[in-house]
Amino acid sequence: MRIGVYPGTFDPITLGHMDIIRRGAKLVDRLVIGVTTNISKSPLFDDEERIAMVRHEVAAIEGDIRVVGFNSLLMDFAEREGASVIVRGLRAVADFEYEYQMAGMNQQLNDRVETVFLMADVGLQPIASRLVKEIAIFGGEIHKFVTPAVREAVERRIAERGLRQGEP
Repeated sequence: MRIGVYPGTFDPITLGHMDIIRRGAKLVDRLVIGVTTNISKSPLFDDEERIAMVRHEVAAIEGDIRVVGFNSLLMDFAEREGASVIVRGLRAVADFEYEYQMAGMNQQLNDRVETVFLMADVGLQPIASRLVKEIAIFGGEIHKFVTPAVREAVERRIAERGLRQGEP
């Protein structure tokens, strides 16, 4: 069985992530979505909330898809899951430089796992979770970037934390 891992913080999960999940699930027998916390980011949602959000969003996608949390080196997680492939999405040249470096480091850690890059759909390339949160904090519309359920969750969390900025 060919198992792939698609890691990310998914804070929140965007339509760009969904595109990569949909397409990545076609390349492997099982796609494991690994939800992690990036220590250099301050998440809007905690680990369990992000895992639940991703599970809800991917429920209708065809294929054997599992969503699990992890808090370790990606290659250790991939090994535990029995993965032979890491799936990564690319939006722009800046993504490529970072991902290229990470793929090289990961190969040094475990050369039995290959990294596969999928280009984001052209219409979804500018979407980034960080920008979605920023737009929402300043009262902008995010419906073009996330599903209705995710939009509601983001807006509710921003209101709960009193994060709204700018003019009402």
